[in-house]
Amino acid sequence: MCGIFGFNWNDGALLEKGLREMKHRGPDYTGKFLDSNVSLGHNRLSIIDLSKSGNQPMSNESKDIWIIFNGEIYNFKELKQGLKQKHEFKSNSDTEVLIHLYEEEGENMINKIWGMFSFCIYDWKKKILFLARDRVGIKPLYYYKKNKDFIFGSEIKGMLKTNKIERKLNLDALSNFLVFRANTLPESFIKGVNKLPPGHRILYDLKKNKIDIKRYWETKTNAEKKSEGFYKKELLSLLDNAVKIRLVSDVPYGAYLSGGVDSGVIVSLMKKYSSQPIKTFSVGFKEDEHSELSDARFLAEKLGTDHHELMIDRSAIKSLPDIVYQCDEPIADPTIIPTYFLAKYNKKYSTVILTGEGADELFAGYPQYKFMKLHSRFARKLPKFARRMAFSFVRAMPKKMLNKFFSYASALGDKGLERFSRFLLSNNFSEQYFNQTAIFNEEEQNELLNKKVNIYERYSSAFSNGKKDIISCCQELDFNNQLVEDLLMKVDKSTMAFGVEARVPFLDHRIVELAAKIPAGLKLNWLGRDKHILRQAVREIIPKQTMMRKKRHFFVPIDLWLDKELNLLTEKFLSREYVERQGIFNYAYIEKMRKGFNKSKLFYSRQLWALLTFQIWYRQYIKNEKVKI
Repeated sequence: MCGIFGFNWNDGALLEKGLREMKHRGPDYTGKFLDSNVSLGHNRLSIIDLSKSGNQPMSNESKDIWIIFNGEIYNFKELKQGLKQKHEFKSNSDTEVLIHLYEEEGENMINKIWGMFSFCIYDWKKKILFLARDRVGIKPLYYYKKNKDFIFGSEIKGMLKTNKIERKLNLDALSNFLVFRANTLPESFIKGVNKLPPGHRILYDLKKNKIDIKRYWETKTNAEKKSEGFYKKELLSLLDNAVKIRLVSDVPYGAYLSGGVDSGVIVSLMKKYSSQPIKTFSVGFKEDEHSELSDARFLAEKLGTDHHELMIDRSAIKSLPDIVYQCDEPIADPTIIPTYFLAKYNKKYSTVILTGEGADELFAGYPQYKFMKLHSRFARKLPKFARRMAFSFVRAMPKKMLNKFFSYASALGDKGLERFSRFLLSNNFSEQYFNQTAIFNEEEQNELLNKKVNIYERYSSAFSNGKKDIISCCQELDFNNQLVEDLLMKVDKSTMAFGVEARVPFLDHRIVELAAKIPAGLKLNWLGRDKHILRQAVREIIPKQTMMRKKRHFFVPIDLWLDKELNLLTEKFLSREYVERQGIFNYAYIEKMRKGFNKSKLFYSRQLWALLTFQIWYRQYIKNEKVKI
């Protein structure tokens, strides 16, 4: 795990500036290679082969092929065996395997590697740069191409050290961010800076100044009718191997443990391959009602781990500017705060961390999937007057009863009920989905941005494939959007801020491909049980209490935090004077949020959090200002 940075001209001083800006990604060694065509830089976090021979940039024997690489290749030992006959290896690193594999296979090499990665290979003879990002998008890779300039890197903040990139806001990214809590477009928030999508590669011709972008991997839902027993066996076998190969490390490793099925499975399988108790880490909040620590503690005891806990409180808000800056683009997911602090804490004990990201998207773990299925089967068939009667009944229900059907329903307040009404009355799948999940739905964005925004139409194609069931459509939408730019970037940027490498076994591409074949009814079964096939596959290796535990949303009590800090924060970042001078948001909607906050605390706290996150980022990245709270 490292940081890479490069461009298509020779400038050692600029290379040093960019690398210094993201030194946190690789604190162990900084290396550079420059010639008349390129400048390539690398910050190394030593994980495999801790010796100097693993330093980068690294070359082949004849020094006409160079590489800078961020990530891990989990099948590098097997690949190395096939390359030894033709090549002399000087290290035990996975990086060197990539160089020689490229010599043998060219760009086709990416189809043979298993792992998480973003890399750049410089082929001096062909005068090309070959860049690639892993299949799922675990590792970030940004690039900028304008006129004769080509710049790339692991983080935007490093790339901005060049004077080639103007700090101009891409407003197209804003609407997307207000839907997903993160910008899921290929274009970043900075005009001209793009994100190489997952499963894509770039060939940049240094002589012709031409860039060619191509997809090399894609998975689409294509259910195959095989028995539940077959899928249980295949899934457990792949999970077992995915965890095993992610334990290859020359530094201490551990795992994040929430107390749920996903992280419990990971830790249980890790235990199988370790002679020492697994180091596990959990985070909780001093507002005890929102803490999951008791579930994690129970599971840690059952699995015999060396368990560590961290408690945080509202004072964590003061670190929000540092967290926002680390992320390169605004991410309005409040769980980034505990993730950030947990990474800082666990660095004292382990440099490699395994996490459970991806299971909900692959095996239908989110509550919105259940609601979409229920609507499709029942509500959709009812006339609208009957649905209005049903909504009236829901509205009249006591709050405690309402919370039994949907956690935190009462905390969402009047605005939450308004969203539920839109969901219930609509026959448009896109409108139904985003009225459950979007931070700002179409109507709210129209008001906030004071312009017409067509969210429902924009994403309607995600639900228009008649060959797929509604659950599969929702899963694909989440997998290709929020998983990558919210969950995976949240983990990458938070952990790498402290030189910690996060590995995600559920997103092994073999598991992703298997999940795409599993029928939706085996994921969300007819009783509405989420992640059914996963729970059945692992029922012998985790406690029954954990396996049967209802999914809990990892909740950060921002409604309580903002209740105390609301006036201070909104005055600093969302005052009428500043908002009107900035010219992006309609202040009338912000005033509406402030006035309605007490009646819909959780609902408006999510929206305010998104706007505060954006405003902090805007000052840091567009105005180039330092921000403190």
